[in-house]
Amino acid sequence: MAPDLVNEAAAPLALGVASSFSGRPWRFRPFDEEIARGLELSGLSAGLAQLLASRGVTSETVAAFLDPRLKTQLPDPHLLAHMERASARFADAIASGETIAVLGDYDVDGACAAAVLLRYLRGLGRAPLLYVPDRMREGYGPSAAAARSLRAQGATLLVTVDCGAASHDAMAAASACGLDAIVLDHHAVETNPPAYAHVNPNGPDDVSGVGYVCAAGLAFLFLIAVQRHLRNRGWFAAQGIAESDLLNLLDIVALATIADVVPLVGVNRALVRQGLKMLQRLERPGLAALARLASAQPPFTAYHLGFLFGPRINAGGRVGRCDLGARLLASDDPAEADVLALELDNHNRERQALEAMILESAHAMALSQADNPFVLVHGDGWHAGVVGIVAGRLKDRHAKPALVAGFEDNAPDGIARGSGRSVPGVDLGAIIRRAHSEGLLETGGGHAMAAGFSVRRSRMAAFREYLAGSMEPQSGAIALARELMADGLVSAAGATFKLMEELDRAGPYGSGHPEPVFVIPDVLLVYAGVVGANHLRLRVVGRDGQGIGAIAFRAANTPLGQRLLKARGSRVHLAGRLKQDEYEGNSKIELHLEDAAPAEM
Repeated sequence: MAPDLVNEAAAPLALGVASSFSGRPWRFRPFDEEIARGLELSGLSAGLAQLLASRGVTSETVAAFLDPRLKTQLPDPHLLAHMERASARFADAIASGETIAVLGDYDVDGACAAAVLLRYLRGLGRAPLLYVPDRMREGYGPSAAAARSLRAQGATLLVTVDCGAASHDAMAAASACGLDAIVLDHHAVETNPPAYAHVNPNGPDDVSGVGYVCAAGLAFLFLIAVQRHLRNRGWFAAQGIAESDLLNLLDIVALATIADVVPLVGVNRALVRQGLKMLQRLERPGLAALARLASAQPPFTAYHLGFLFGPRINAGGRVGRCDLGARLLASDDPAEADVLALELDNHNRERQALEAMILESAHAMALSQADNPFVLVHGDGWHAGVVGIVAGRLKDRHAKPALVAGFEDNAPDGIARGSGRSVPGVDLGAIIRRAHSEGLLETGGGHAMAAGFSVRRSRMAAFREYLAGSMEPQSGAIALARELMADGLVSAAGATFKLMEELDRAGPYGSGHPEPVFVIPDVLLVYAGVVGANHLRLRVVGRDGQGIGAIAFRAANTPLGQRLLKARGSRVHLAGRLKQDEYEGNSKIELHLEDAAPAEM
């Protein structure tokens, strides 16, 4: 396991900023000075040592943290409950030539997990079936009708990925029609479904300790176990074929790990690090096609996975055909990949337009809930495929858990389909599951940081009241989430390529290991202007005459953006993430702005 962040609750104010332009207090992330000195003695710079010490890295763990390797981090797949039974059945199906059906969720993780299994089976000469439920017509997860349909197509083994753990009726239907079902899921449930095998690190009887892996990561561990069975049986030798190189799947696994916002701890760090190495070569036709459409070029980072590739893979499940992402990632045909990628890119543009239509209305509603510890907004006609993205935007803007739901129409007792996004320390998935078990929701489940639900209009007020009672004990964590945690000070002159190289050593960054935030103090704001779609471009100069550019995304109409526009010509403190920008062969470092505050207080 990777370390936790050092306790932030008692951290001192940074530069005395108690209320920034966006109304947030700033604090420096605390760190143990003795541990930092020990890291310096191991050969790290003072800045990198401080950064790692604040993330709980010690002299004993630093080598594994900076160079995570699958050789040392990969758990034995058979530590997972029911893995032996599941992997043996899958190996049997491969060896006997059974028709295997893969049913995946429609989000990035589900698409990636499905693609991992599809690619493996096709590599062994098998022709699996793919089924991805339609988000609008079928909802989340497998259904009895889907199971019977796949059995009618000749499938004798069904594998569900990123779904199925709570689908008891569907699993019972599969068994009844002669279809063995293996569930590969990572969503927490209290009981096992009536499947042939349920492999789930967050299942009721699992003690593997890898509950942080995403579904694609779980599928990767599953294939390691499957390949071990086939090898031990002598199947590869008997068939005269080479064993599959499972490492070639890691670019897909890395994409899911970042896009599903699971913690970058333990084996996840090694999966993403190795996956990014593979991604640089763009050998996957689907990812190469998406990169061209997004005008993205190597070196690729976790940012590209989370903000360029991920949203496009997701778009099919939100507003288009739900199987597009899995088909794209599983394809080895560049021509087919180009067609699928273009379709996904078009759906992503449609998704962006729908999101923009809903977001401002949802934001206005959220402002009226400023005194609440959470946001719950809903509207008639809000597209169910984008409410999760809107919830994420509201969570970021308001720094508290946000839930967004859309009704198809204005029917008096209609059902809204919603999604929520949380902040560290508030397990939203657990709250939603309890609300469902108490009859407040039609459906409900999810992770600590993200959850989905459906609720009748007549139960919305009761659901809101339930959330208020559930969130009240979490008020401390919610208040902490509003604070900006900075990792240190840096001048404009100190934002160098050497610093960026050091920061890269500590990556990849993501959930559980956030990208470092630096404060650039006491600079003159010489330019601030609106560019593109509501972004703010800045130019600041330090007292030594050294300047640096900054950009604040989607900030022009926010309190932060309005205050910055009025602050032109005055001295400010800036806080944000340093990025290396490549444009027309020129490299420069700029600040992706998170917040700002007056320097003359």
